[in-house]
Amino acid sequence: MRRAVKHSLPRRLPLERYVEGVLAGDRTTLARAITLVESDLAADAALAAPLLDRLLPHAGNSRRVGITGIPGAGKSTFIDTLGMHLIHECGENVAVLSVDPSSPISGGSILGDKTRMERLAVEDRAFIRPSPARGHLGGVARRTRETILLCEAAGYRNILVETVGVGQSETAVRSMTDFFLLLMLAGAGDELQGMKRGIIEMLDGMAINKADGDGKQKAERARSEYASALHLFPATADGWTPRVLTCSSLNGEGIAEIWRMVLEHRELVESNGYLAKRRSRQALDWMNEIVMLGLEQSFREDQAVAARLPLLRQQVRDGNVTPFAAGRELLGLLHSQAHSPDE
Repeated sequence: MRRAVKHSLPRRLPLERYVEGVLAGDRTTLARAITLVESDLAADAALAAPLLDRLLPHAGNSRRVGITGIPGAGKSTFIDTLGMHLIHECGENVAVLSVDPSSPISGGSILGDKTRMERLAVEDRAFIRPSPARGHLGGVARRTRETILLCEAAGYRNILVETVGVGQSETAVRSMTDFFLLLMLAGAGDELQGMKRGIIEMLDGMAINKADGDGKQKAERARSEYASALHLFPATADGWTPRVLTCSSLNGEGIAEIWRMVLEHRELVESNGYLAKRRSRQALDWMNEIVMLGLEQSFREDQAVAARLPLLRQQVRDGNVTPFAAGRELLGLLHSQAHSPDE
């Protein structure tokens, strides 16, 4: 019996192949480029850096929309419906960057969002990229900023970033998108009391989902309550007044109105110069994130730290050393290594 021969693709493409493929909008090459920038391997990082430099001049022209929401709000279904609206009603394309929470025990991730966007997943003008959070705070993946750049260079006009969920650390997605949408449900408990003030202050719009059937009236009441609550907050720096709308991901009602809100916000921040200011701040946030990731990697790879770390961990577990003292010692080792004279 003859065994089938597997023809595996090369692990890494030449730089020019990545650049040409991404700029041509080839989804396979785009996916491989994203895998490259997400990799922790030193060889991949060495190739990813010039790739991003080459593609940066071709990025920045998309509408970046961050979408978060309470558990059960139907983020993936909402994005599926919104994406179909963009493609078939607006004649545009869309890239969806969905983030799945990683298990704190195994580090694994289900990455099931793509299966929940059944219609969008088969569209030629849609690109869906699920990525694991891998412990990265902020409800987004560790290299989401780089992935946004790659999708923009590939010609995607609309970038939808779906976060893990609503929480205190959602500032990360706000710092990399132009419009921040919070998806809510009517009758899901005392939402107004439970929502973090910081989330309310960051959002540009709110949508009460599942406003269909028996839930339509409840959604309208919730919309009125949330709209009244938003008036208690100070005006935003960009001059935009956040709105609360209702929608149904099931039948598509309200989806066009939500997208119209996004476009009106975009028109305002472009005309008053606030979009340029926000993008400048995002660039600085990106630089700071790269520095922090680099320092974290240097810490993990330092030989003196690696030699001392297991014992200190055990001493902290046993209560013989305080976490503060152990942390100070490890940082001191890293600092001394960085400033030691060359032999």
